[in-house]
Amino acid sequence: MIRASLLLLAITCAGAVAAENPGQQAAEPVVFAALAPSVATLPELPQIPGVQTRETKVLFGSRKRRKGAVCGDIDIKGVEAGDIAGTLPGCGASDAVRVREISGVRLSQSALMTCGTAKALKKWIGREVETAFGRRNKVVSLRVAAHYACRTRNNRPGARISEHGRGKAIDISGFTLESGETITVLDGWKQRKTRRKLKKIWKAACGPFGTVLGPEADRYHRDHFHLDIARHRGGAYCR
Repeated sequence: MIRASLLLLAITCAGAVAAENPGQQAAEPVVFAALAPSVATLPELPQIPGVQTRETKVLFGSRKRRKGAVCGDIDIKGVEAGDIAGTLPGCGASDAVRVREISGVRLSQSALMTCGTAKALKKWIGREVETAFGRRNKVVSLRVAAHYACRTRNNRPGARISEHGRGKAIDISGFTLESGETITVLDGWKQRKTRRKLKKIWKAACGPFGTVLGPEADRYHRDHFHLDIARHRGGAYCR
């Protein structure tokens, strides 16, 4: 627009000179290109306050999503906890994180775990958990019964160190829906209406997690799902 205005001004001036001196021979053509700066040299127009471009909105949206992200994944929210020292031989976790939310699904309490555990949890949530009770009544929160704890398996004296003691396990005892209702493993497993859906959730954990234990595994797990990322020679162990 600036270049067009300059060119119009130059033509107008040239016409005025010709009108005043009709008999005079036209002079050498004036080069006006120098008067019009190139687009590259024009200063950028200032952005109007309160008005955001599409690119700006995308940039700030991306920054907002990255804020609070851990494990190099914008869908896993929490804080870095660093290395956790164990109070028993075999306990402890390296580069642990305290996770509060995964893929928009909140945890009932901030859970201490490794990034491997957090990523397995994300895969499980996306695979079946979020929409297990309907797409119009999604799961919005997981009730965490246990996470990192330096202890033996099932707290039995002399037993091997639990995967909880390595930050590689989490226990989930319930699922809160958008409606506000909470389906617990203990009660939901007994009811026909919810048992089938809970079984789908339990089954979907096999793969993302190496060990999956539920109410039918033993008396220690009748009220929660135990999920850990330990790997077994014969594949995932799901009971």
